[in-house]
Amino acid sequence: MLERRGREKIIAFVMAGGEGSRLRPLTTDRCKPAVPFGSRYRIVDFVLTNLVNSDIRSIYLLVQYKPQSLIEHIRKAWTVSTLFAEQFVTVVPPQMTTERTLFGGTSDAVYQSLNLMDMHRPDLVAVFGADHIYRMDVRQMVRFHRENGADISVAALPVPLEQVSNFGIIETDPSQRITGFQEKPERASPMPNNPRCAYASMGNYLFNADFLRAALEDAHEAGATDFGHHVLPRLSLSHRVFAYDFSTNVVPDTKPYEEKGYWRDVGTLDTYFAAHLDMLGLEPRFDLFNPQWPIFSSHYQGPTSWVMHGELDNVLLGAGNIIRHAKIRNSILRREVMVEPGAKIEGCIIMDYVRIGHGAKLRNVIVDRHNVIPPGSEIGFDPARDREKYHVTEGGLVIVPLGDVRYYSREERRFNAGYSE
Repeated sequence: MLERRGREKIIAFVMAGGEGSRLRPLTTDRCKPAVPFGSRYRIVDFVLTNLVNSDIRSIYLLVQYKPQSLIEHIRKAWTVSTLFAEQFVTVVPPQMTTERTLFGGTSDAVYQSLNLMDMHRPDLVAVFGADHIYRMDVRQMVRFHRENGADISVAALPVPLEQVSNFGIIETDPSQRITGFQEKPERASPMPNNPRCAYASMGNYLFNADFLRAALEDAHEAGATDFGHHVLPRLSLSHRVFAYDFSTNVVPDTKPYEEKGYWRDVGTLDTYFAAHLDMLGLEPRFDLFNPQWPIFSSHYQGPTSWVMHGELDNVLLGAGNIIRHAKIRNSILRREVMVEPGAKIEGCIIMDYVRIGHGAKLRNVIVDRHNVIPPGSEIGFDPARDREKYHVTEGGLVIVPLGDVRYYSREERRFNAGYSE
């Protein structure tokens, strides 16, 4: 505890109970924050990484919808140092009070967890969403909060005016003080210093701790259950609520070619897929390699990938893959994927423990975990035929849902595929 003397104490509540209905079938058996992302991550890893890298290491993860996959991931991947009592990532379900058995909304979730805040007596409380892909140094938001004498700071992303109908929009005065909220309006007032953009709420909030407790108790009495819809619009009329401009946030070693202020709400299958494409190429919009701001995730102890006579172009590979005499372009393969000879994969996300059969062809497909794609299959070429068996998005993306094949060891998989050492 000695190293915290003289420093502000901050705890975080991460809202990880999202159902993610627009991501189905990927969220049929798991909550949205637990959905795999990239070659080795889960969506939740990005917010947890941002907090830990920003020296905020007292983190409560508030869960609700189908949380088991998320709980297992946190147990395996997010064991923070036990040397100091204030370093932890802990899963918290609804507290099952006599008044309500589930979280009624984001503010109600934190209200039900006020006893946890009392245990730590923090100076500030961060309430962050778990559903977004981005890097953020939260310490810079803390500094902005203190410099402006704010009661609440809301992380805000500048978005073009033509896109405001996709976001919760924040109106501010020239000092960044929030004067109004609009939920997905057709038109919105521009930022004071940028007539082409408006502020969109990122769903990340910073509160003075004592103020938060009082605000949540008042909200509970009034039946208000959600920060964005109920609590913040009301408080902005009477208290110092400010918008923190996320585009000013600087993360160390961000490459010149990366998109400034990269942030994606991967709320639909098409936006989820598009965010994966942002990680590909020689100069990706969002470069996963950043030694000064590493993204943390599971500690996989399996073998490295193995490629024999394969043709790979613009591909991210997870660990433990086996690829032989196959062609793969513009795709991401996660952990322990086996691709048999003659298979062709283009513009696809292949999740863990999937076997792509001999001669199979896949284009613009997401294959969820534990699937076997039979030899000779063609997916992503005939929309009418694909719809008979799979989910197809408006953008033409084909989703193969979670499978139920048993796990094969590396040796078994090589033997079954006719591989030889």
